[in-house]
Amino acid sequence: MFGIPGKQAVTITDKAAAQIAKLMDKGGHSGLRIGVKKGGCAGMEYTMEYVDEADPNDEVVEQDGARVLIAPMAQMFLFGTEIDYEVSLLEAGFKFNNPNVAEACGCGESISFKDIPAG
Repeated sequence: MFGIPGKQAVTITDKAAAQIAKLMDKGGHSGLRIGVKKGGCAGMEYTMEYVDEADPNDEVVEQDGARVLIAPMAQMFLFGTEIDYEVSLLEAGFKFNNPNVAEACGCGESISFKDIPAG
């Protein structure tokens, strides 16, 4: 929808693709839909949910057995984002390296976007 011909809307690191594929297999789902919603201390939050079928307007990115669907209303916010999966001593989780983010809260789960007022 907001894509550039020949360029994926988001990129997925090898670690993230492996984790997404593992989660899809474990739950018997066909994909992981990502999006954004209002909320959090910085104004917006990322969302992730398992899906069994794609919406006709979802942007679909497939890599190494992982299938990520980008919700239509989130496509302009997520274009150019790299999805990574990081493991540390205290936590493990997906990390969004998003060039469209103007600021993020300390925990990194709440964000605001350039040229879009918070809340």
